[in-house]
Amino acid sequence: MTDQVARPPCVVAPTITKLPPCAGAVLVTGSHGGLYAGRLAVLARIRAVIFHDAAVGLDGAGIASLAVLERLGIAAAAASHLSCRIGDTEDMLARGRISHANAIAGACGVEPGMDVAEAAARLETAPHHIGEMPEIAEGRLVQRDAARPLVLIDSASLADPAQDAGAVVVTGSHGGLIGGDPTRALNAAAFAAAFNDAGIGIDRAGVGRLTALDARGIAAIAIAASTAHIGEAASTLAGTISAINVTARRLGADEGMPAREVLLAWCALP
Repeated sequence: MTDQVARPPCVVAPTITKLPPCAGAVLVTGSHGGLYAGRLAVLARIRAVIFHDAAVGLDGAGIASLAVLERLGIAAAAASHLSCRIGDTEDMLARGRISHANAIAGACGVEPGMDVAEAAARLETAPHHIGEMPEIAEGRLVQRDAARPLVLIDSASLADPAQDAGAVVVTGSHGGLIGGDPTRALNAAAFAAAFNDAGIGIDRAGVGRLTALDARGIAAIAIAASTAHIGEAASTLAGTISAINVTARRLGADEGMPAREVLLAWCALP
């Protein structure tokens, strides 16, 4: 259905997993535009949304929700990883440029190359359709058949401070800092962690968590977005390493290595 109520101003959220009230608003989020992110946008009853494209990646996973939202009549676009930092909405609005837009956003005048701030303003004219998207769950799986648990979580937000201490944590999340905050790199004192590199992108933002985790003595690696579906931990495990921190290098990791080989070897360490 379509509403006729007054339109709230643009809402910004570094991660779509933690949204303020935004029903009827245009949302600009630092999250990638994968299917789960799209579902959260629908549940929030936004008018329109701009995601980060996370370099699009394997099978278009970084912008997969744009087509789904189009079928629901919801305007959606994504900002280029080459123009702004993932997880950083201030940067998206300051210098981000649109890389992809669905047909509903296009009808509002949003097109590739446009400033994100201008696109957000144009999306205020989008119709407000409230739709339903099939349930998509983010998974958490713990394997305990080695010295250290292997924790597979589709989102880093599922890290458990108590249960994941000392574990090897494999996430589907991007490796960028949420809102540029190093304290939010990982909510657990893990032994090691893996992320999707979101194409690395401008200012190497897609691997920002790696340095932050180095300071905590946590080995961290990033997996090339071209080899793994962002938002899927199992795909991260099957991908190829593109970046590592100093702690990970000391433990034998290197760029170009299969992630599974490195991560399972770390699980075997006492």
